[in-house]
Amino acid sequence: MTDQVQPQGPGASGPGPDGAGFTYRGAERELIVVARPEARLRAGAKGVRSAAGADVSALNMFLDDEQLALEPLFGSEERVQQSPSADPENDLAVFYRVRGGEGRAAELRSRIAALPGVDTAYVKPGAVPATLHSEEDRRLKEGAAVTPDFGSRQGYLRPAPEGIDAHWAWQRPGGTGQGVTVIDVEGAWQLGHEDLAARLAGVVVGTPVDDLAWRNHGTAVIGVIGGERNQYGVQGAAPDAVTAAASFQGVGTAAAIHAAAERLAPGDIVLVELHRPGPRFEYAERDDQRGYLPLEWWPDDFAAVRHATAKGVLVVAAAGNGAESLDDAVYERRPDEFPRGWRNPFNPSNPSSGAVLVGAGAPPPGTHGRDHGPDRSRLAFSNYGSRVDAQGWGHEVTTTGGFWDRPGDLQGGPEEIAWYTDTFSGTSAAAPVVVGALAALQGMLRAAGQAPMAAERARAVLRASGSPQQDAPGRPASQRIGSRPDIRAAVPQLLPHAVGSGRAERYWDELLPYPRELPPRLRLYVAGAWRNLNRPSPELRQAVHTAFAGGRPDVRVWFSDDEIVGLVITG
Repeated sequence: MTDQVQPQGPGASGPGPDGAGFTYRGAERELIVVARPEARLRAGAKGVRSAAGADVSALNMFLDDEQLALEPLFGSEERVQQSPSADPENDLAVFYRVRGGEGRAAELRSRIAALPGVDTAYVKPGAVPATLHSEEDRRLKEGAAVTPDFGSRQGYLRPAPEGIDAHWAWQRPGGTGQGVTVIDVEGAWQLGHEDLAARLAGVVVGTPVDDLAWRNHGTAVIGVIGGERNQYGVQGAAPDAVTAAASFQGVGTAAAIHAAAERLAPGDIVLVELHRPGPRFEYAERDDQRGYLPLEWWPDDFAAVRHATAKGVLVVAAAGNGAESLDDAVYERRPDEFPRGWRNPFNPSNPSSGAVLVGAGAPPPGTHGRDHGPDRSRLAFSNYGSRVDAQGWGHEVTTTGGFWDRPGDLQGGPEEIAWYTDTFSGTSAAAPVVVGALAALQGMLRAAGQAPMAAERARAVLRASGSPQQDAPGRPASQRIGSRPDIRAAVPQLLPHAVGSGRAERYWDELLPYPRELPPRLRLYVAGAWRNLNRPSPELRQAVHTAFAGGRPDVRVWFSDDEIVGLVITG
């Protein structure tokens, strides 16, 4: 069933911390029923039956009287249990969604939980994007006739520690995310955006929310990952990855995650851009998002994510903007409505969903003329704790889409397909930055003929490499959001590191690099291929010039892949 949250406009309850105070329209509560496994319930158009022969007459009578229906959350129970990827310890067949009874979720929950064949039932608050907005961020520049190139504003793509070094990855086979598909799970997108349409595959499940704020949010997320490499707008961190969308509307968040994962191959990525109110404030919806948690807190969402990661699909999720320590003891207490076997998913000692949880870190001070604290320090709104794996930029993210429910603050105008923003914020902004890094690494692995990373390996690589989290006043690095990914530093952990050598036959001094985002390079032709030395010093550049000008150059080069790691000029 769905229980519609009362629609509100931006900041209806006043501004929250860090300039929050924006409520999304159309968020839906979900009533989830967990059946007893031994009852082996089977729900269909004519009601519910028990494959084990249990008496379900009381359950059917209740559903008829209340004009409700049980819908298997993850599809036909028989098909789910017979799936090759079925996990006896993660039984998806026991989860159901209640259809009907709008507005009476709490009342119906307690009554249906007491019926034979039912283990428990719980109400999930509406899931909303894990993003932040502030009127101070809004810098509207409407009416641009031709979209300029905003790439210089995308610091998150630059070399570490400022960014994830996407520019370096693009020079490597597969490093543009080639061969990788990413599905974004949330509410809505502008599928016709000028900078996205070529590689955006459309909506694979659910019905997009008909709301501009949701649409702007989804468009911003996809732009961070898949913006096209062209002469205008933005460039995605993994521009050759195929992107697609999955809406929770009409199916619920867990079913949307499951359906997305079922359409993907091992090594592909599901991105979950939602969070919802947690137990800190009794699951109350708040404009300031305090106490909001990643979706895996709820048993059906956890089961969907764990199913995805078990089949080799990476799941990356926003850690949430609740300003919460996920290590807090409050999360060790099992909610009365949850199944008895539930364990706190944020405790590393308990079974993990396998998802990569992403916190929000500050960009370098001075980005877009603003200072949000020391680079890579935890932003005050970001959830944190031992469960969080990595961080991305949580402010000043330049991407496609508008500002909240309005035209773009970087470029607006009458055409929604040409809107851009440079104030995308929250763990919603941080998570696609991490997805871009992972997609680039998966692409490089595939190009090298290696198996893609599974969940455990991806999380280990993110934790073992990257630019470390920094302290901020009142927010020490012990409040863990992890490191900012560094693609270049991660590659040696994933790919064989063989060093070759040879004598340079000719050279090319690239004073004005193309594409423009690449650094100045000195290129030497060695062992049948061009090898690159980025940002050569003037002295080294002159020495190579002089050697070749003499007519008998003796330039010895050591290289790894196409990168020069050593150079000696003799004679």
